[in-house]
Amino acid sequence: MSWLEALVLGVVQGLTEFLPVSSSGHLQIGNALFGVSGENLAFTVVVHAATVCSTIIVLRREIAALLKGLFRFSWNPETIYIAKIVVSMIPVAIIGFFFKDYVEGIFGSGLLIVGICLLITAALLTFAYYARPRVKQDISFRDAFIIGLAQACAVLPGLSRSGSTIAAGILLGNNKENIAKFSFLMVLVPVLGEALLSLVGGDFAAEETGISALALIVGFVSAFVSGYIACSWMLNLVKKGKLIWFAVYCFVVGLVILFLH
Repeated sequence: MSWLEALVLGVVQGLTEFLPVSSSGHLQIGNALFGVSGENLAFTVVVHAATVCSTIIVLRREIAALLKGLFRFSWNPETIYIAKIVVSMIPVAIIGFFFKDYVEGIFGSGLLIVGICLLITAALLTFAYYARPRVKQDISFRDAFIIGLAQACAVLPGLSRSGSTIAAGILLGNNKENIAKFSFLMVLVPVLGEALLSLVGGDFAAEETGISALALIVGFVSAFVSGYIACSWMLNLVKKGKLIWFAVYCFVVGLVILFLH
């Protein structure tokens, strides 16, 4: 992978991580267009870590408030919210510990699964757009776990993580703005944890990844910058309820992939 390809794929990751169109699916499409092996999980981890860092910058006030409440060492609204995030991480932690090899095998398995999962993403976004549940102001522990299940399912390339979690939250009757922030916050620890484990395990070494350090750095920076822009934009889009256009986009791209496969 050249640094220019890493630049383009990093921008694709940054934009699609927060927009509900599946970053992993679009990375697979980009890899196929460039003729790059889709099995390189190290690059995927790097650009995902970059978008998590951009999330921290965008939601720095919310994160600072949660940390401040946590270090009061009492059962306050902030620690309750953090506990809900922990509950939401249980399903993806199970996937990571027991099915990591299986998930890695899915990446690079071709675009057929990407096309199918994009159609599923389109269906979820459509259901969420037309659903009119009674709106709740607080996310319950039950809802947090169900949203976590949606995140765990979204390890499949083409099934949008943000789209799945936000759609699940809306269908459960949660406030759109609240569920968008929860969706972006709940992914911080799993992705950064994966990046740390890969770093400690030497998975980012050039002989392991087949990618130069320059390409990894360029991919990280481009994903960070584009991710910052997309995260800020997405929070406003969810508030305005304009997710239906992303459903149309996922539907069209999914059909094109299936047609050309």
